[in-house]
Amino acid sequence: MEFLVIDDNKTFRDAACLLIENEGHSAEGANSGEDGLVRLGEDPFDVVLLDLNLGEENGLDVLVEIQTRHPTVAVILFTAEGSVKSAVEAMRRGAVDFLEKPFRREVFLGVLARVQKLRQLGQRIATLEQEVTESRAAHGEPLFDFTVPAMREVMDILQRAAETPASVLILGESGTGKSVAARALHQRSHLAEKPFVTISCPSLSKELLESELFGHVKGSFTGAVKDRWGKVRAAEGGTLFLDEVGDLPMEIQPKLLRLLQEREYERLGENITRRAEVRIVAATNRDLKARVAEGAFREDLFFRLNVITVEMPPLRARQGDLIRFAEHYLRFFATQCRRPVEGFAEDAVVCLSQYPWPGNLRELRNAIERAVILAREPKIGAKDLPSDLHSSTPANGRSSFRPAESSADPAGEMPNATLEVLEERHIRSVLARAASLAEAAQQLGIDQATLYRKRKKLGLE
Repeated sequence: MEFLVIDDNKTFRDAACLLIENEGHSAEGANSGEDGLVRLGEDPFDVVLLDLNLGEENGLDVLVEIQTRHPTVAVILFTAEGSVKSAVEAMRRGAVDFLEKPFRREVFLGVLARVQKLRQLGQRIATLEQEVTESRAAHGEPLFDFTVPAMREVMDILQRAAETPASVLILGESGTGKSVAARALHQRSHLAEKPFVTISCPSLSKELLESELFGHVKGSFTGAVKDRWGKVRAAEGGTLFLDEVGDLPMEIQPKLLRLLQEREYERLGENITRRAEVRIVAATNRDLKARVAEGAFREDLFFRLNVITVEMPPLRARQGDLIRFAEHYLRFFATQCRRPVEGFAEDAVVCLSQYPWPGNLRELRNAIERAVILAREPKIGAKDLPSDLHSSTPANGRSSFRPAESSADPAGEMPNATLEVLEERHIRSVLARAASLAEAAQQLGIDQATLYRKRKKLGLE
């Protein structure tokens, strides 16, 4: 955690900072309440240790200012002997604890433990509030249904791996929901109450990425004006998710390998070896074997990451899920944008089903958001969808569905049809192209038994 010690006694201030740093945290000092408020406005701090007697300043007034300007910062009071009554008053005003001067290391560690528990509880509450908000906005519908065949094997592997410390590698095209799968793994593991921290590997330069991952000390590079902890420390005891790990710079790969093998790391510009208790989950849309062959990815790191591997199927392989996902996004954005949109017209269903979605769920989400905003009718029509969706063959030439010839009139237009009729046409089309019943079931996103029953009902045996 990041501490700010506000005390006008330099000797005591420096001693407190040293004690905090010896316990593995970062600490800075301020010699007055005014200086402390300036520092709080410049940099993020987790905890403030505040002396009640700051010369001409009143520590209680500084406490009120801190709570007004920075309500998420925890404040611990320093009190001289005989001023416990003032400390009690300060806690009534929002301070989380107090330390009576001079204090022993054991007493400080006890207060520190209580503050850490309060912070963890606050983080958990914030996470739950966000989940509840998102759930309400989406009418309680989960984004992924892991019971469909295309996802069942993926979730089965993740479920079995969840209770182990093994590293997990999630493969798949961009937009298939690899980060959602990683979070599902974390939530189903014994680490569910611990942090889930994400770092995007291609988003920063090599130096900034190394600092973001492992942390740095003051002066280690231009702009490093203070000590910082990295994402490894933030994920302590929980899960560190490395998004798009295939783009990790070669220079950082040995350090990640050391973290995986030895559970050790060093902050940038520092020679102190630190232990890390984190579970590594990585994801990439790259072919890591090809990257290894090209010399762009270390083979030993690949083997360490590749303990448990799953591949997220693309949306075109989950046709049975497509409309359910589209309806989920429609409800979410209709609520978020306060639009009176109730569903999809039949021509929109046809458009959605014909398109192979090379951008997967990310592209689907954007298309539905646009449609919800632009729709003039209670139901989204084909005209409300992006123009790319009006053709079954986009720029990449892939198409997962074409209507059977018998489903169109001589003019080539789709007549009015119910959802049941559209489903029948889709099943007939997939069965006509698929090499086997198993392949057809996978494309449709249903199991073979269900497809067998549907085929029998339609008289296609």
